[in-house]
Amino acid sequence: MRAILEVILLILQFYVWILIASAVFSWLFAFNIINSSNQFVSQIGNTLHQLTEPVLGRVRRILPSFGSIDLSPIAVIFGIFLLQKIIVYYIYPNVF
Repeated sequence: MRAILEVILLILQFYVWILIASAVFSWLFAFNIINSSNQFVSQIGNTLHQLTEPVLGRVRRILPSFGSIDLSPIAVIFGIFLLQKIIVYYIYPNVF
C-alpha cells in the first residue's frame, strides 16, 4: 500500500511541474518570445494545454475573475501541496 501512495505522490509532483511548464509556456507565447508558427513548439503548447485544461477549467469556474490575471494554476498547485501533506502526515503513517 505504501508503494501505491509513493506512486500517487510522484504523479502529483509531476503534475505540479507540468502546471509550471504550462504557465511559463503561456507567458512566452503571450509575449511572443517563442515562434508560434513552429510545428514542434505548437505541439508542445497543445500537449501542455490538453494536460492542464481539464483541471484548470474547473478551477477557473470557481475562482472570481481578476481580469487578465489567471490564478488557477496557483490554486491547483496549492491544492496539490495540501493533498500531498494530507497523504504524508495522515494516511502514510497509518498504512502497514
